[in-house]
Amino acid sequence: MSERQTIRIDVVSDVVCPWCFLGQKRLDAAIAASPDVDVAVAWRPYQLDPTIPAAGMDRKAYMKAKFGDESRLRDAHIRLEELGKAVGIDYDFDAIKVAPNTLDAHRVIRWAGATGPDVQNKLVRQLFRLYFEQGHNIGDHTVLVKAAQDSGMDGPVVGSLLASDSDRSAVTEEAATASRMGITGVPCFLLEGKYAVMGAQETATLADAIQQIAEAKKRGELPA
Repeated sequence: MSERQTIRIDVVSDVVCPWCFLGQKRLDAAIAASPDVDVAVAWRPYQLDPTIPAAGMDRKAYMKAKFGDESRLRDAHIRLEELGKAVGIDYDFDAIKVAPNTLDAHRVIRWAGATGPDVQNKLVRQLFRLYFEQGHNIGDHTVLVKAAQDSGMDGPVVGSLLASDSDRSAVTEEAATASRMGITGVPCFLLEGKYAVMGAQETATLADAIQQIAEAKKRGELPA
């Protein structure tokens, strides 16, 4: 019998969270550093601000109202840019003009998950890049359909679903469930549905968590 273990990681995140983009990159590196473990990743919804209108808001005004002091925001951006460069992210915060409501993006991510984990992972990465590196409005249906199509989904079908209310309540309820579980910030990495690693932890921390869970499964302390 093979000793190779498979573990599941559910990533609770929002695609307009810069720390979630950083966390995605670090998780990829942690998985690459754990070649003896098969890691299945699924993305779960969280909305940093569900009160943003469906059409979005002017990001500069929105962030000014949120942070108040522009120097605080500038310092936060500088720090993220430095951390991003270390993992291959080219944050371009000045390019982002719209603060979008991410409900529709999470609906597409949900449908991508039903298509397959590879498609969902590809879509999430595409949405992070579109928003943080290219400044696209990922609340715009045209942008979402193109991203879905580029990730291997059926564009016209996604467009039709977006025009409907399909899975709105399901995504909203799943995000609310995360809050009820005590998740107040993202990213949150849930390993095997039992153990949570909060925040965009260093690659080594995530890799260590993967190895610890794999070892526990190998010892029979967790279900195979």
